Amino acid sequence: MSMARGLNHPLLQRSRSVGIVLLTLLSLGLVTRPIEAPAWEIVKAGQPEMNLEAIEGSLGQGLVIGVLGGFRAVMADFLWIRTNTIWERRDRVKLDAMVRLVTTLDPRPDFFWINGARMIAYDVPNWRIREEGGYAEVSEYRQLAIDLEQAQQAFVMLARAREFHPENAKLYLETGQIYLNRLKDNVNAAQWFLSASQQPDAPYYAARIYGELLRREGKDVEAYAYLKQLFQQLPNDPYAQKPIILDRIKELEDHLEIPVWQRFVPVHGPLPEPSMERTEHPLERVHEHHSCDGHTH
Repeated sequence: MSMARGLNHPLLQRSRSVGIVLLTLLSLGLVTRPIEAPAWEIVKAGQPEMNLEAIEGSLGQGLVIGVLGGFRAVMADFLWIRTNTIWERRDRVKLDAMVRLVTTLDPRPDFFWINGARMIAYDVPNWRIREEGGYAEVSEYRQLAIDLEQAQQAFVMLARAREFHPENAKLYLETGQIYLNRLKDNVNAAQWFLSASQQPDAPYYAARIYGELLRREGKDVEAYAYLKQLFQQLPNDPYAQKPIILDRIKELEDHLEIPVWQRFVPVHGPLPEPSMERTEHPLERVHEHHSCDGHTH
């Protein structure tokens, strides 16, 4: 009886459980070893630009677990933590490789794609310019060249992301914001905000920003026509901010000197109560300074 109680002691039961887990992992390692190296070579062959050799030494062979079925998501999360450490060290070579690796292992979270693109498009140019002497020493021509180079890398990443998430408005918005905030390219930015507004999950502000960018480029007639159409299409939802759109329509009517009898008259029911909070996206105001150097990882 005492022997039976001894065998059922919690400590012995826990030890047996740990032993079973270790034995299972060891067996799995032995079974997967023959396919481990070929699988790893396939991944590297498919991503020759990743320069994975730069990170293999620090991360070890445990990296290969990321290509094995259900381990992908777990390994990608772990490597993203590592990516933030590399980002803090401003190691742009390893950062580029790691971001590519994480999105290869688990392309499902848009978080990886978007924040990786932001690091590449916003942070890396700042690091490179500082490495070359800082903004006071590096010519504007050289700064622009660096910005363009890094933005193109981010665009390639976001294009790849859209292959996995073709209707994700955030990926279109991110491309538009890089054009707008980093490259100061209103024309290309406008087209990406328009594309974002056409996605099923598009936020209401995407269309409003497109209208503002038309105004910024002096396309007031086009902006006027677009905003009138947008106003009629939007639901009477407080989040749609239809009063803001109506104000901009009136501003354009004054600027374009539209005759009173030709001015826009809403036909789709009453607007939300005037007392409701009116919120605008930071990018919407044409005459404000726009900056997006800060972002979260």
